[in-house]
Amino acid sequence: MRVVHMIGGGDEGGAKSHVLSLVKALGAHLDASLVSFRTGPFHDDAVALGIDAYAIQTKGLWSDVRKTLEIVRKKPCDLLHAHGAKGNLVGLIVRSVTGIPMVTTVHSDYRLDYLHSLLKRLTYGSINTLALRRIRHHVSVSENFRDMLTARGFDPQHIHSVYNGIPFDNEIPACSRAKFFADYQVPFPVDCLLIGILARLHPVKDHETFLRAAAKTAASHPNARFLIGGPGDLLPQLERLATHLGIRDKVHFAGMIADPYDAFQNLDINVLTSLSESFPYVILEGARFARPTVSSRVGGLGDLFRHGENGFLFEPRDVDALAGYLCTLCADGDLRQSMGQSLYETAKARFSLESMCATQLAIYERVLADESRTRRDGKQVDVALLGYYGYRNSGDEAILKALTDTVRHIRPDISFTVLSRNPDATRRDMKVASIHRFNIFRAISILRRTRLFAAGGGSLIQDNTSTRSILYYLGMLTLAKCCGARTMLLANGLGPISRPSNRRWAHRVLDRLDAITLRDPDSLTEADSLGIRHPATEVTADPAMLLIPASDAETDALGRKAGLSRDGAFIGFSIRKWSDSERTVPAIARLADHCVTKFGATPVFLPMQTPEDVQISRRILAHMEQKALILPEACPPAELMSLVGRLDLMVGMRLHSLIYAANMGVPMAGLVYEPKVSSFLEEVAQPVLGVIGDGQTDQWMEHLDVIWDRRLKLAEHLGTRREQLRRDAARNVEVAIALIDGYPEKPRP
Repeated sequence: MRVVHMIGGGDEGGAKSHVLSLVKALGAHLDASLVSFRTGPFHDDAVALGIDAYAIQTKGLWSDVRKTLEIVRKKPCDLLHAHGAKGNLVGLIVRSVTGIPMVTTVHSDYRLDYLHSLLKRLTYGSINTLALRRIRHHVSVSENFRDMLTARGFDPQHIHSVYNGIPFDNEIPACSRAKFFADYQVPFPVDCLLIGILARLHPVKDHETFLRAAAKTAASHPNARFLIGGPGDLLPQLERLATHLGIRDKVHFAGMIADPYDAFQNLDINVLTSLSESFPYVILEGARFARPTVSSRVGGLGDLFRHGENGFLFEPRDVDALAGYLCTLCADGDLRQSMGQSLYETAKARFSLESMCATQLAIYERVLADESRTRRDGKQVDVALLGYYGYRNSGDEAILKALTDTVRHIRPDISFTVLSRNPDATRRDMKVASIHRFNIFRAISILRRTRLFAAGGGSLIQDNTSTRSILYYLGMLTLAKCCGARTMLLANGLGPISRPSNRRWAHRVLDRLDAITLRDPDSLTEADSLGIRHPATEVTADPAMLLIPASDAETDALGRKAGLSRDGAFIGFSIRKWSDSERTVPAIARLADHCVTKFGATPVFLPMQTPEDVQISRRILAHMEQKALILPEACPPAELMSLVGRLDLMVGMRLHSLIYAANMGVPMAGLVYEPKVSSFLEEVAQPVLGVIGDGQTDQWMEHLDVIWDRRLKLAEHLGTRREQLRRDAARNVEVAIALIDGYPEKPRP
């Protein structure tokens, strides 16, 4: 495999270290070349490392492109890898000419790259922003940057994280403090307590915070001295600030330090005050020498530091916090030594050059595999998924998360685009591409590039709520078919469909699908009554049965929000608004009071859809005489399901509250408002407590008395049935993957 890296060539600091060390390490595994669009130290250092390096310096963009094309065509090239604005722009043009796949590494927050120059921000910055949008695959050097790109609308499925890495087993020449002070004309006594920051003098590095904290630290620790290493235009401004703060004689501006390791060997405390970073090399380089470190909480540093154990983190611009941590370290030599050693051990284990190289190689393989599939069949999206997503309904979000997580566990290469009511939240929470469900023009564009369109989970094909809903879902299935995608009804509850015209159209659309999986036997009966014969149709189970519970720590945190402790008895209530709410609210309030007076159990109201369920739960609490708890806000499905696992009994009106209970082995009692609830209860051998609107509140309480006494036996019934439901739910994924893999290749010209 040959990979050609492209970069501006004027880079310094972390970006330079990352690219040179990465290309050098990759050279042991593949044919790696490096193109710099400028002569100078960057290119010279690449040559000195033995990298196959080329320097291009012309007077125009098109000359740069032409010379880059010559290098790329010199011998077969499999992948272009861009770094920075110039690399992105030239790489895009080369890709359009050659068709070679491309990936780019995002080393910094591109919106902050040109803070010092309005003109450059409007020109280079704007061009780079547009270029990044045109590149399909992105590499972020921290999870923090991955989240940033996701929040800005980039597809999280094509953002690959690679942590910066340095070698920890190489020999580094020793540099004494006396020699270092002499080389950089440092006027301090060699026995001073040296606190340093190595970063170019740029607004995003926020040296002002460093200087203000230095003044506070020096007031308490007269032996402290402060070193600033790095070039930049802000030198006069920072010198004036040091003078104003009265510490000019205790601060030395060393300029560009040729070998950062010379500095890190001689610092007592390493500091970073940046407003934004990806994963700064200066932290790893300091860790290489076990330097105790205080850093602003930026980029991916939260993945390296355990605050208070192997370093200190503070919020950007918090001068007092930085000064406080510096004073703590200045006063305790043993703490400096132990923190530095702990940081060294963590960095060596997780952020080595070998690990960085292996991760990057895996990304290349994935990118090339993705591009190869697209060339075979002309498609870029594996699954376009439509359901009741983005409406803050925990059950439907559980379906989506369970489906995507299960597919990725089996096939990490499969990608999703979800049609959602809230694409930003869906993209962020589920780590998928997402578009608005009513943006038909965007949907058509996606469907033309989609292998499988699945109407996934829930009761989508029914007219019990409205005709508009069934027309929308049937219309989208028809549109997907017209766009050339395979189509599937995935784990749906089908029906009831009452209107004759809706039944006719449902037959015409559903009978042309490629596959149908249904979550319950009643839905299969409805499919038979519609005359659906063509697609393979089978009964599976709700995908939420595949949802993985949250950790104990996450569940404990959620429990504290609801007031739910580890001790005592708790009965969960999941109630939704219904047409008979005026009668239902006081009836459920009486039932909840009965739980307290008869069983000594605390009712816990768990809203499945916010804010609607919160509102009706509060109305119930207002009618109660006894104390009850309520979870007042939405939370991730896995955490809510885990909290259900802490209950002694679940009283559910919402179907997925009962499915959560089944998944966690918690006995349940259903308040039936639709047939889907009673159908599920029958399937898992759990009792119906009552039917909404029947006015039999006294009978509900009698039933609850029996159910409470039988709760341990009911939990036993769930054991074997739960495992079967999980196997059935997994069948949905098997059918979907088979349809994706069976998509025909595009005809050869």
